[in-house]
Amino acid sequence: MGEYANLRPFPSITNSTMTNPTITNSTITNSTMTNPTMMDPTMTNQQQIQAFFQEHGYYVAKGVYSPAEVRELETDFDHIVHQLQDSGENINARWSGPEMDKMDVQNLTVLHTHNVQQYSAVWLRALLQNNFLAAAQGILGPDVILHHTKLFLKPSETGAPFPMHQDWNYFPTEKDSMMAGIIHVSEATDEMGCFRVYPGSHTFGRVGGTSGNSESELLEKHPLSGSTPLEAEPGDVVFFHYCLIHGSMPNRSNKPRKTVLVQLHSGDDAVEEPNGHPNERLTLSGWNYRIKRSVANA
Repeated sequence: MGEYANLRPFPSITNSTMTNPTITNSTITNSTMTNPTMMDPTMTNQQQIQAFFQEHGYYVAKGVYSPAEVRELETDFDHIVHQLQDSGENINARWSGPEMDKMDVQNLTVLHTHNVQQYSAVWLRALLQNNFLAAAQGILGPDVILHHTKLFLKPSETGAPFPMHQDWNYFPTEKDSMMAGIIHVSEATDEMGCFRVYPGSHTFGRVGGTSGNSESELLEKHPLSGSTPLEAEPGDVVFFHYCLIHGSMPNRSNKPRKTVLVQLHSGDDAVEEPNGHPNERLTLSGWNYRIKRSVANA
């Protein structure tokens, strides 16, 4: 049995009511972040989002942010990066471990910080943008809670890869509703080190030893080279379940890859304690049924 002895099944996703999405042919259409023009959803499109995510463990929402919004987001993305570079702190989040050693990437970098919404009001508004929330609600239901965000800049030609892994290892939740949405500020091609997945691998559930920092029976059977690249355009958001096996190649292109990952869970779920990972507990939509006075006052 090996590592598979620790497998925890992937939970089913129940139907939910989406509020004010703009969805056409299973994609999220453009809107204005500050004054969105929304259309009523159809149950067919809602079910399509849920069904695709349920089967494959991810969903690519196209054109969630308009070109004008992306320009605004990129301006503040670059401002955050410059502030990080001026801080004198270590901002290289390149991973270590046996898989990284095999790829010989010691000289590569990926610049990183948590919680872009603490730096920028533009990025805070991006998390409340109606198209983004519509897609998130289509998967999680009406109650959407922000756990954290992460900025990743893969520099041109020297952007570091991420080995294959499951995210549940870092912030497990009681009902396993945790997922992420990767907001693409730049394009992300395979050459640029775009997000890569094994579709359907979320159905393995929690498997021990899949953090990406150590040897794993499961991850050895799902190498980075065999995964499926999910190329994206600026303004697209790739949502994925935290049990999905995923990673990314180095950026070998002449363009930087700019993304912000938004970690979300449903309002009736909570992170298993103790857990030292940053946790914003910010209600983006609906209600947080698990918050307590002692936590809110902390």
